[in-house]
Parts: sequence; structure tokens; C-alpha cells
Amino acid sequence: MLKSEIRILGFDDGAFQPHISSEVPVIGVIFRGGKFLDGALRTDITVDGMDATDKIVKLINSTRHKKQLKVLMFDGITLGGFNIVDIKKVHEETRIPVIVINRKHPDLKKVKEALKNFDDFEERWKIILNAGEIKKMRIKGTKDIFYQSYGLTDKQTQEIIELSTTRSFIPEPLRVAHLIVTAVVRGESYGRA
Repeated sequence: MLKSEIRILGFDDGAFQPHISSEVPVIGVIFRGGKFLDGALRTDITVDGMDATDKIVKLINSTRHKKQLKVLMFDGITLGGFNIVDIKKVHEETRIPVIVINRKHPDLKKVKEALKNFDDFEERWKIILNAGEIKKMRIKGTKDIFYQSYGLTDKQTQEIIELSTTRSFIPEPLRVAHLIVTAVVRGESYGRA
């Protein structure tokens, strides 16, 4: 049975200007289920770089909250443009299960084409494929979202998503991380959170 106040750490990245910004903030918020905020973390990653996975692992492994964390959540598998999070490596190095949420089914054909612009295309594409199958679930009986997970069964993943989705059609840890990171970058929160 899933605890209603399971601690979930959800991450979202800030907006940036392509070809101008070199770094982007990533905010993580610790939520108790979908009920309330328990803490926040921050790191900065390179736009289109390859440091998101290592910086997030370091952030998680060094936080005083780590022992309480039961699930990590990401709003998409890419942060800061195409700085791809290797969810398998994050799970292996933190020992915490990972869920990736997308509002729309990712267009892997377009992603693959875009990644061909990078010298390390093969490595980036492998990280995308390692994230596993993209699955669909219906939220609140009306809206579909898409997810990938590592370290959890589908049933567990769906229960955690349902439990933490209380005020919109995405889990609260991601909604609140989005609000905070947009305020950090733009001075005021905005957008579909």
C-alpha cells in the first residue's frame, strides 16, 4: 500500500535563450504525495550539454532529504535543450526509482533528427532508448499523459502519478517545480504548470 505522503522529488528546468544562454537552472521540489511542499533544491546545467545526469545525481546524493525520498520525477527526459537525463544511471547511482512525465507523446523521430546535430549523437540516442517504453495513462478520467519509469512496476508508477496529481493534470512536484523555476528565471511564474 502506497503511503499518501510519499516523498517525491520533482524536477523542471528554466527557460533559456538558444545560442545565448550557456546554463539553465534546474529546480527540484520535494512534495509529500500531492499534498504539500517539503523542500526545494537547485542546480545549474549546461544548455545542450551532457552534465544533467551527473549534476542531478550529485544534488540528490548530497541533500539531507535523501533518506526520505522514495521517487524522483522529471518533466520530460531532456533538460536545458538536449541535456538528456539518463534515468537508468540516476536510479543506479541514487537507488531511488524514477518517473518521467510528458503531456504529449514525444516525437522520437524528431528527437532523433535533432540529436544528429551533435557529435555525440550515438551516446545521446542510447540514453533516450535506455529510458524504456513510453506508456500512456488517463488522469482524472479525462486527460492522457505519457510516462516512462525505472525501478517501479507500471502499477506502482500509475499509483504514484495518481496520488501526486491533485490540482491539475500533472503531478504536483512537477507543477510546483515549474512555477518556482520560471519565477527564478523570469522574475514571475508563468505558463502551463
